[in-house]
Amino acid sequence: MTPRVSVILLNWNGYHDTAACLSSLRHLRYGNYEVTVVDNGSTNDSASRLRDNHPWVKLIETGRNLGFAGGCNVGIGYALAHGADFVWLLNNDTVVDGHALQAMVETAQSDPLIGAVGSAIYSMDEPASIQAWGGGYVNFWLGRSRHFLKQVPDHSIEFITGASLLISRAAIESIGLLDEEFFMYWEDADFCFRLRHAKWRLAVAGQSKVWHKSSASVGNKSARMDAYFNASAASFFQKHAPMPTFSTWVGGLLRLTKRAIRGDWERTRAVWAGITQRSTRQAMVGCEMPTEASARSVLR
Repeated sequence: MTPRVSVILLNWNGYHDTAACLSSLRHLRYGNYEVTVVDNGSTNDSASRLRDNHPWVKLIETGRNLGFAGGCNVGIGYALAHGADFVWLLNNDTVVDGHALQAMVETAQSDPLIGAVGSAIYSMDEPASIQAWGGGYVNFWLGRSRHFLKQVPDHSIEFITGASLLISRAAIESIGLLDEEFFMYWEDADFCFRLRHAKWRLAVAGQSKVWHKSSASVGNKSARMDAYFNASAASFFQKHAPMPTFSTWVGGLLRLTKRAIRGDWERTRAVWAGITQRSTRQAMVGCEMPTEASARSVLR
């Protein structure tokens, strides 16, 4: 029997991106899937437009922005309660190849120890340019993560990016949901490190092709995003690094110095807030939620 897959997208004031992604999902050559959009507290008319224009999609409204992990967990909980064998977390600012899901499921089924599968992710602006081969690795000495930009063996993959992440039901039941301490950034790395610690394997389905928007420069220049990123990084290293304080401060100081050299004092202060507060929720006290554009990362 073909496994049941629940595709989960988060929407936050991003109707046009979400609608484009949904259009591509309708062309999937896979016979047993459903699509759930979790509207993460949109402040515009996104939810009503999704409801009116895409009635084939299950729409769940959270009523407030729960962050990436929190919003995804709402969708995952719904999927598991309705019999999903796999959940596919997919960024809403992507479009997918028609064979993308079939390739991921086939890879997942090739070994019962595979808990999560990623895609070959390409740039929407440069369709032949790889943004990430599934995911990447974490350098604890420099306190940072990097994505693989070419094909590598599965055993080299330390995490699958949440931009396209297929997770088996058994793996979720084994280690639990995404950690909502990570409001934004690093939640995918944390989840995959937990999987690997529990002896699950990661894999990449190279024939699963996903194109992702690379208009993340706005987000990369945002002080709010710096606060989120560095607070989440500190939380990640506290959980997983051999020397948490070392990793946190080396990575944080490198990013802080880079911004200080440029004279960008707002972002310098944001990096400092992220490093010292550690909790993303504490680091963002008093800050507005980011705009839709600034909320995008180069990859989730």
